[in-house]
Amino acid sequence: MSSIALQDLRRIVAAVARLRGETVRDVTVRSDVRHVKVELESGLILVVSAERDEQGRPRLEVDVVAAPQADVSRPQIEVRFD
Repeated sequence: MSSIALQDLRRIVAAVARLRGETVRDVTVRSDVRHVKVELESGLILVVSAERDEQGRPRLEVDVVAAPQADVSRPQIEVRFD
């Protein structure tokens, strides 16, 4: 295993470790099964994708992101054009 692959593995483990104790709300799988999105009750989203790098080697990407939160402290202004 190369040092780059080991670094990728450590990054994936760190991302998935954030999910300990989370409850799954929804799972979406892309039709070509290259992407899986797991939505959690806390608002976090786990995205797993399998793609190829520039050299054509398979690459697994795992990211944990926070869902965008609606900003309720700033109400929107409605403007009508007649």
